[in-house]
Amino acid sequence: MKTCRVVTALCLAVSIGLFSCSQQQESAPKPGNDANEAVSHGQSGVQDDQSQQDVVKIAVGSPDHTTLVTAVKAAELVDALSNAGPFTVFAPINSAFSALPAGTVDDLLKPENKDKLTDILYGHVTTSVFDDALMRDGLTVGMVSGARITFRKNGDKWMVGDANILGSARGSNGIVHIIDKVLLPK
Repeated sequence: MKTCRVVTALCLAVSIGLFSCSQQQESAPKPGNDANEAVSHGQSGVQDDQSQQDVVKIAVGSPDHTTLVTAVKAAELVDALSNAGPFTVFAPINSAFSALPAGTVDDLLKPENKDKLTDILYGHVTTSVFDDALMRDGLTVGMVSGARITFRKNGDKWMVGDANILGSARGSNGIVHIIDKVLLPK
């Protein structure tokens, strides 16, 4: 008799659990609803206001990097740079883009120049984290584009290529070094 009660109790518990699961499935958001928005946008669409910002969100939050953010969006690299990394991103400030020949940025932002823009932007990214502790005068590193850049010490300041590193910000998936020039392929 005792075994019968245990079996009945187990059956009742399983039935309640199954009923509960079926109710949750019926009320789960359907594809296309706002709750699934992040799924269709990849890693960049994940809403997280508690964790440290990734390298893209650092740039998005900076008023000095609006041109860079526009370029990253035009090249459709937001999700790639929002992934786990690790990345070192050399982020040119707006005035660095303004110093390029007239019309250069507008031309690069055209859809037909997406590959060229992507190559230039990937020339600002490496898949390792190079913070002050790892930088060495004369150290040359490969960029995602295949280009190579060299760190140089200029007094107490660091340079990458011919750009000055103005500051740095640590992100959840790497580091952003703010630079005063756009690194163009040679």
